[in-house]
Amino acid sequence: MAADYATAARDAAAPRAASAPGRDPGLGDLLGHMFGEAKSLVTDYAELAVLDARRAAVTLAWLLGAVLIVAVLLVTAWMGFVAALIVWMFAEGVSWPLAIAIAAVVNIVAAAGIAWYMRSLLKELPFKALLRQLRGEDPPPTPVVRPEAHPSLRPEP
Repeated sequence: MAADYATAARDAAAPRAASAPGRDPGLGDLLGHMFGEAKSLVTDYAELAVLDARRAAVTLAWLLGAVLIVAVLLVTAWMGFVAALIVWMFAEGVSWPLAIAIAAVVNIVAAAGIAWYMRSLLKELPFKALLRQLRGEDPPPTPVVRPEAHPSLRPEP
């Protein structure tokens, strides 16, 4: 931290050292120093963006790995549930073909429910707000919530 202050003080004194002794720095010296500082600032922000992107990529990789493991475990549990359902139905006197057909219908119903949920997710297209900004369109109007309509917005007595 102290080294940063020392570097900043040395950089601030650099334009004065470049000009004649006893003379204040000229406009050229000040502009040169300003452009140097701007370049340093842009470089620092670029480095920060790269490091942040790298950290985000590693976190995303760990997240995707965890999601894959959870998916495998859920599929295994679902298969165990369906197998237990088939065995239970067979023990209750249902024939094997009918028990397997019922299990298949349960799978189809579950898949249809998930597909319906996925369809509802696609109503809001990705990057919709960004595309609206790039096209110069106004955002959709936000609904106005009256304080009396929502208990958390009511003033306390």
